[in-house]
Amino acid sequence: MCKSLSTKINLKKTVFVLLMLFGFKTIGQTPNDGEAKVIPYDLKWSERTALSILNKYPQAWQLDGNEKPKWDYKMGFVLSGFEKLYQKTNDKKYLNYIKEYVDGMIDSTGNIKKYDIKEYNIDCLNPGKLLFNLYGITKDSRYLNIIGQLRNQLESQPRTASGGFWHKQIYPNQMWIDGLYMAEPFYAQFTVKYEKGKSLDDIAKQFELVQNHIVDKKTGLVYQAWDESKEIAWADKQTGTSPTIWGRGIGWYMVALVETLDYFPKSHPKYKVLVSYLNQMAKNVNQYKSENGLWYQVADKPELYGNYVEPSASGMIIYAFAKGANKGYLSSSYKSTAKKSFDSFVKEFVKVDKKGEVNILNVSSNVGLGGKPFRDGTNTYYLISKTKENGAIGLGAFLLAAIELEK
Repeated sequence: MCKSLSTKINLKKTVFVLLMLFGFKTIGQTPNDGEAKVIPYDLKWSERTALSILNKYPQAWQLDGNEKPKWDYKMGFVLSGFEKLYQKTNDKKYLNYIKEYVDGMIDSTGNIKKYDIKEYNIDCLNPGKLLFNLYGITKDSRYLNIIGQLRNQLESQPRTASGGFWHKQIYPNQMWIDGLYMAEPFYAQFTVKYEKGKSLDDIAKQFELVQNHIVDKKTGLVYQAWDESKEIAWADKQTGTSPTIWGRGIGWYMVALVETLDYFPKSHPKYKVLVSYLNQMAKNVNQYKSENGLWYQVADKPELYGNYVEPSASGMIIYAFAKGANKGYLSSSYKSTAKKSFDSFVKEFVKVDKKGEVNILNVSSNVGLGGKPFRDGTNTYYLISKTKENGAIGLGAFLLAAIELEK
């Protein structure tokens, strides 16, 4: 009896000691304290950034501080970088991050949760680009079904009198420059893959409308939006354009061009036209960079009080320069410019913490036009919009630029 009791006590002591040792080991290996969890400094910026995102936002819908899951263009933008990184590294954790996001946003029957086609929100198309690759890998019919749903949205998307896609149902007669990025790369990939390219002329027309109506005649840069009816209060009564040349807007447009051209056959008559648009924009925007090679929130007025170099705009332009040069759309000199600007970006905007995590500083918050309360789109409106650390568009732009430059 005594021997049995003694054995039980010794066993409890052994278990307690083991638990204590295991507990201390676990505490010592938490992401906050353990060296084993620190992101290695000798990795490329692209992988360091992706690993930082995985650490900070275990679920992609949490990006940008979202409190609940959402089918969102910002997630689509960042995850497009993860898709490119997966294609370069074949590391499944990048693919799984995308798949977990998409699977959480759709139901078992192959529909996007809380998606309403009647809103005709062109932003909804951007995450749809992720589905082409997912379907190719998994053959999950839900992905193909959603690709079709989003294509159907474009089929009935309201248009301006000239044929440009409205940005949303609630913004009648308005083309927004970011809408070109949201729709055209998806549209181009779909029409080439499933329609034998029948809609390529329509895609080219969207860019043509930008060139004819949203490009500023003086600077050659793009405004954020154009109201063909000229009825909304922010619209110039002569041109219909919004008041400000927004740095991130230029970025959206240039990325839209380089990513749409990925699917545009060189034999198509409009291929060279789109390449010429990209060259014009690259030449013009290159004249408005800071001494360090970065770009401003209000792009054409660097001297404006309160203006500042902004990371999402800079990152997108760097990415477009690098990709354009790599693809042969732009001269190789833009690759050199992109490299120098990338180095300046790291010095100006990147903070690496003690865990080795990459943080992007001073990212402009999301801005828009119209709505309630009414956003007037003035220079002042863009300059007083709050900035924040690790805004999703800033993270995504840096990730894409780093991948394209193999940094």
